Amino acid sequence: MRSPASAASTADSMPEALKYWRWRVFASTWFCYVGFYFCRKPFSIVKSTLKTDLHFTADDLGQIGAAYLIAYAIGQFVAAGMGSRLGARVNLLFGMGVAIAVGVGCGFANSEASFMALMTLSGLAQATGWSGNVGTMANWFHRLERGKVMGWWATNFTMGSLVAGPFAAWVLGRWGWHWSFFAGSVVLSVIFAFFVFNQRDRPEDLGLPAVVEPGAVADPVEAGPIRFTREAWTNILMVGLFYFFVKFIRYALWDWAPFFLTENFHETSENAGYWSTAFDVAGIPGVFLCGWLSDRVFKSRRVTVSLISTLGLVAATGLLCTVGLASRDAFIGCLLLVGLTLYGPDALMTGAGAMDIGSRRSAVVAAGIISGFGSLGPIVQELVIGKMYDKASGDLAPIFAMLLGSAVAAALALGFMLFRNRTGRSDL
Repeated sequence: MRSPASAASTADSMPEALKYWRWRVFASTWFCYVGFYFCRKPFSIVKSTLKTDLHFTADDLGQIGAAYLIAYAIGQFVAAGMGSRLGARVNLLFGMGVAIAVGVGCGFANSEASFMALMTLSGLAQATGWSGNVGTMANWFHRLERGKVMGWWATNFTMGSLVAGPFAAWVLGRWGWHWSFFAGSVVLSVIFAFFVFNQRDRPEDLGLPAVVEPGAVADPVEAGPIRFTREAWTNILMVGLFYFFVKFIRYALWDWAPFFLTENFHETSENAGYWSTAFDVAGIPGVFLCGWLSDRVFKSRRVTVSLISTLGLVAATGLLCTVGLASRDAFIGCLLLVGLTLYGPDALMTGAGAMDIGSRRSAVVAAGIISGFGSLGPIVQELVIGKMYDKASGDLAPIFAMLLGSAVAAALALGFMLFRNRTGRSDL
């Protein structure tokens, strides 16, 4: 294993044009994924308002959310295939364009059926985001620097939720829920234009040399269908299983924390949107720390540091089940702890981990498949939580217990992967 110092030395010896474009690609893909959240977050922020204005039940809102998430999960597999054929750039521009149009449409929607149809389209469009951007990054940064680089880069989904949620809440408080959707589309339109000028799929598209590990030679141009080894498939499926449970928790808190703060802790819809971002705020240092430890301490081994953080997530969700029910402040404090321990392994395993499983070309496919399996978790939580909430007349205890069970299952999946590492059957 080559040292981080030799990785830094290779970066220093790169042509200036390549260094310059690496910054541009980093920025454009980072902003691209942040931008998707401006068209993704408004629905969860305005849920309580839709319940009042359009007379939706929690179950109705859960079914609409589930329609989005089912389309999002299916779209991950579709996007993986399209990305390998059309290229990440075309795929991402198409996804952003559809997301912008859907956001405008949601601002005019006035029934469960219209929201269901539009949110389904939104899910398909949003699905292009992760695999396309991760696949792009795999072409511009080599394995020995990915933990640190992706630790910074993967703040996009924490920052996206952190910024887009309060933005939608702020617009909601001033101009109503319709404009929460309209304003999100305006922001993503600006990012769309920035992306057009600053993203390229590979250095070779600009006549620049490929980015390779220190002392390595460039990979030959790959042709034909993408194939994974048996060990790679096992890694993909285990990371996908881990991601199912982690994403179950993340989306449960993204989609329902503002609703719980309004309905159970009696906050206004606008304030609930602000307070719910505690979850995302705490996630940012968690992502940085896991990425840094992965490269500097664990020599690019992603599983060990991810398992340590996930065991912290088990403890944090345990606190949510006990003290998190006591008051608004206790609930918000638990959101901080869950965010701190969840976002790091989430980003590391599905970002740098997915990139490490295959070659540069297959990273788009690996990331898409992992994200597709993981995206089944949000579907389940959206369908189950709305029904549980109505059936239990607003009691949050069984919902929080379910989140604890998901954290334990995620830790078990990583524990199995760590065992495979120790027996030499995996190198993640």
